[in-house]
Amino acid sequence: MDGPDPNLGKVVLAEDALQERVRELGKEISADYSDRAPLLVGVLKGSFMFMSDLSRAIERPVEFDFMAVSSYGSATRTSGVVRILKDLDLDLTERDVLVVEDIVDSGLTLQYLRRNLAARGPRSLEVCALLVKEGLQKADLDLRYVGFHIPPEFVVGYGLDVGERYRNLPAVYEYTGPSPT
Repeated sequence: MDGPDPNLGKVVLAEDALQERVRELGKEISADYSDRAPLLVGVLKGSFMFMSDLSRAIERPVEFDFMAVSSYGSATRTSGVVRILKDLDLDLTERDVLVVEDIVDSGLTLQYLRRNLAARGPRSLEVCALLVKEGLQKADLDLRYVGFHIPPEFVVGYGLDVGERYRNLPAVYEYTGPSPT
């Protein structure tokens, strides 16, 4: 970007704060999985930057797979309807699965995803969410690892987008622009 983007508001999480917390999460996960090699399941597209940094901060062998689910379309509010757009390639039977999520809003998508993955017979199933929006969850989600709790504003950057834009920003910003249709 050439100059200040009028659609970006305040910095919610600066790059250095994000990287420090990712390192801390990596240490926690390394300790918790000291005798196991977790399968990191990234929820595309938003988690790709976080998962990349997190995997390098985990001092254990890890494996990777990806899912793409949708409950937004191109809007800034969840539709409540979850669709699997890309399923996993690997079998989860007796695997230690760690779902890597970029952001948890209402938690409905994550609740669906956990039920779906649990039905595949993993040995363990935990969640690492970079961001959890305060006050929006419809149920207790029992998140094992959480990077940050943030206010319920719409945010972009560090993998998070609006209309496929802003994913490449190294920090997380409040999005103040128009809602895409």
